[in-house]
Amino acid sequence: MSVATETAAPAPAKPARNRSRLEHRPGLNRWLPYALLAPAVLLELFIHIIPMLVGIWMSFVKLTKFFIANWSAAPSAGLGNYKVALDFNNAVGEGLLKSFGVTVAFSLITVAFSWVLGMAAAVALQPEFRGRGLVRTLFLVPYALPAYAGILTWNFMLQRDTGAVNHVLEQLHLSDGDTFWLIGGNALISLITVAGWKLWTFAFLTLMAGMQSIPRDLYEAASVDGAGNIRQWRNITLPSLRPVNLVLVLVLFLWTFSDFNTPYVLFGTAQPPAGDLITFHIYNASFLTWNFGTGAAMSVLLLIFLMIVTGAYLLVTGRRSRRA
Repeated sequence: MSVATETAAPAPAKPARNRSRLEHRPGLNRWLPYALLAPAVLLELFIHIIPMLVGIWMSFVKLTKFFIANWSAAPSAGLGNYKVALDFNNAVGEGLLKSFGVTVAFSLITVAFSWVLGMAAAVALQPEFRGRGLVRTLFLVPYALPAYAGILTWNFMLQRDTGAVNHVLEQLHLSDGDTFWLIGGNALISLITVAGWKLWTFAFLTLMAGMQSIPRDLYEAASVDGAGNIRQWRNITLPSLRPVNLVLVLVLFLWTFSDFNTPYVLFGTAQPPAGDLITFHIYNASFLTWNFGTGAAMSVLLLIFLMIVTGAYLLVTGRRSRRA
């Protein structure tokens, strides 16, 4: 008795119906990336590029209050505005030079202060312990808080008669409670404190993220070899974070040197000489004297200085990285 076995013939393959429509539209596929980039490019053009070009043009004309209604009627100044800004024998150039010195000191101290606090906090919160996530969240509050709200709070705290800073210092017998923090020589200390309070959390967040990529095996091996915490930080953490630190220090310096919100909100329009940052000085030179041509020339000089510093920094650090 024979059993007949019958095998079913394979079904014919159906044409794929779920292919992307972009495969049938090569023109759309070619222009889609440009269409997606167009909104960002337009925003960058209208928010940064065009105002910067207008500012450069303003630096070459005598744009004062007499020509606000008709900018095109402003007479040409050539390099006259730059000569006034760089003539340190007159009041305008001397004031700009003093403001530049204050800004350099403010930027260097604030960047160092922010980096040290950020590194200390990142190292302290690297080991696992109970409540570490809560502490990290609390440390990020200054970074998440709106800048104006934080600076206004510091303004209230630094008041001479009703501020919390003088009250606490008096209770700790560190001061008589009559210290002026927003005028006089202490204005620079207040400015550094507030700016450092804003920036150190960014340094902490950046360094903490960089430490996540360092293998724990390196620390365990170093600990077995008898290396202490300081030696591990010097020989493992710092070299591993070198690429992060190169970018972090540059960003902190650029942000600090061009900071306008902190002195403006903290001091108002009448800034003390000790807190006369260059961005605030340029603002006053433009809007208080109504000499927008000279103010624009100062802004272009500031832009050139920051570009030179950035280029020199990247050149030096790039050479050191290649040697290493």
